[in-house]
Amino acid sequence: MGILSGNPKEEPMHYGEVYGTWTFLLMAKGKLVSYQTLINHVGDEDLKQLILNIMDNTKQEIEQLEQVLKENEIGLPPTPPERPHANLEDIPTGARFNDPEIATMIAADSSAGLVACSTYMGQGIREDLIAMYAQFHTQRATLGGKMLRLLKEKGWLTPPPLHLNKVEE
Repeated sequence: MGILSGNPKEEPMHYGEVYGTWTFLLMAKGKLVSYQTLINHVGDEDLKQLILNIMDNTKQEIEQLEQVLKENEIGLPPTPPERPHANLEDIPTGARFNDPEIATMIAADSSAGLVACSTYMGQGIREDLIAMYAQFHTQRATLGGKMLRLLKEKGWLTPPPLHLNKVEE
């Protein structure tokens, strides 16, 4: 048996897996505190609930990623301090993000997260890590679909130019 033919959790991570996992964790921690700040600006209850779901999902990802790095004796990236809760009315109007802006920012983050998960799945050789990123991908795709529906329902979606003209035969 070779070094990579046994239990995946006993196999070493290659440098790309280490870097990818460490970076993904760093970004997840940063996004979590960003969303803690953004949720203070949200007025729409549907958007607030979806962001809370995304934050719960992100916390679960952080726990899994930290566990993987600890098991492989890899130092963890720093954790930024949690952001305090603020009252929407206390934020000056000119300093507030509005709900469509917040929804669009989070939708863009969702898309970037899908690409990152796919990239790490393609670069990986440890089946357990590939499965973990596949799980993250599926959860993020589901939440991204909910965000897209919300953007459409609320009239917040700004589509790119639509191709409506079809060549007649």
